[in-house]
Amino acid sequence: MDLPAGPAHALDAFAAHLRDERGASPHTVRAYAGDVRSALAFAAEQGMTDLAELDLGMLRAWLGTMARAGSARRSMARRVAAVRAFTAWALRHGWLAEDPALRLVAPAPRRAIPEVLKPGQAGALLDVAAVRADDVDPVHLRDAAMLEVLYACGLRVAELVGLDRGDLDWDRRTARVLGKGARERVVPFGGPAADALRAWLAQGRPLLAGPQAGDALFVGARGARIDPRVVRRTVHALVAHVPDAPDVGPHGLRHSMATHMLEGGADLRSVQEVLGHASLGTTQIYTHVSIERLRSSYEQAHPRA
Repeated sequence: MDLPAGPAHALDAFAAHLRDERGASPHTVRAYAGDVRSALAFAAEQGMTDLAELDLGMLRAWLGTMARAGSARRSMARRVAAVRAFTAWALRHGWLAEDPALRLVAPAPRRAIPEVLKPGQAGALLDVAAVRADDVDPVHLRDAAMLEVLYACGLRVAELVGLDRGDLDWDRRTARVLGKGARERVVPFGGPAADALRAWLAQGRPLLAGPQAGDALFVGARGARIDPRVVRRTVHALVAHVPDAPDVGPHGLRHSMATHMLEGGADLRSVQEVLGHASLGTTQIYTHVSIERLRSSYEQAHPRA
């Protein structure tokens, strides 16, 4: 349903705030705006005509309809987070006299343990990519370099796709990465990634890059900056060549890298910096991954497990 004029105007202003002041991605703006619109539309059906009439009872009833409809805990938690961000913003800007979502609580999502590759499987995956690159095909050189960078730096797909050649510091072997919320960080990479990148830049990129590529580090077959979907397809296709490996994509390589760093003795704070997490709590999921892997090995190996 169409929102009343006041709430609709407030929602548009909130979306502009996310985009222009918070630097949120178009995907994040759409997601937050959609979640808030859902809550406001429900409240309008309950008789709200002005945003100042929004109250906790309306929001709890909205949450109840989602629960009865079988919405997943994670989806409900995300929607509540969006609404709470909106009402806090609306309070600061005078749209609301008090924040009705302060006491709105969603069921805690069950945090899934991400699937990761074992260190040997990660090595085998990179070997598969490297062997394909031996034919000096520009696409194969690119794919080998992309996988090395994804695993070495623990990048998100959007971060990899956004890299420019000028973001690489060859002396320090680091990459300057623009992450979520336009937060910039510097991430190290090792010798194998440096070798794969040099081969791609010297022998592969000149054959693929067109005028529209600009300074993009990785380019697609049509000569422009590579599409995230191509990166995902490439990773899934190469992982399929590794025996018994779970079908992980680029984010699975990010999970694997973080897990392997912790298992190798890295401290949680360092892993947080590499991954670009705003909160240490987000990084702690990888300690659970390590514990689960330890438990699995223990149960398989210990005679009295």
